[in-house]
Amino acid sequence: QVQLVESGGGLVQPGGSLRLSCAASRSSFSMGWYRQVPGKQRELVATITSTDSTAYADSVKGRFTISRDNAKNTVYLQMNSLKPEDTAVYYCRVVVAILGTYWGQGTQVTVSS
Repeated sequence: QVQLVESGGGLVQPGGSLRLSCAASRSSFSMGWYRQVPGKQRELVATITSTDSTAYADSVKGRFTISRDNAKNTVYLQMNSLKPEDTAVYYCRVVVAILGTYWGQGTQVTVSS
């Protein structure tokens, strides 16, 4: 089993910034963030591998930055220039060798004036 603890969501004005964190109980070769709004499918936001290879959704390129601290088994998502359309529940996802894929409980991000 792998436990994930997410933090950092909240309410922010358009143009503001937030930083999400997700700490895993085991090391992971792939870590990432997804988001979901009611009535829509969960979508990829950003991923990062153990070798720091990253991928981003087109909608967040240039505004969001994913990073990881392997010593802490933690992945971060720095979100800048936030827009109302970034409002969603953000989920951490990790892939652990042999054990499989695990999801965090989700953290709400609301961008509103």
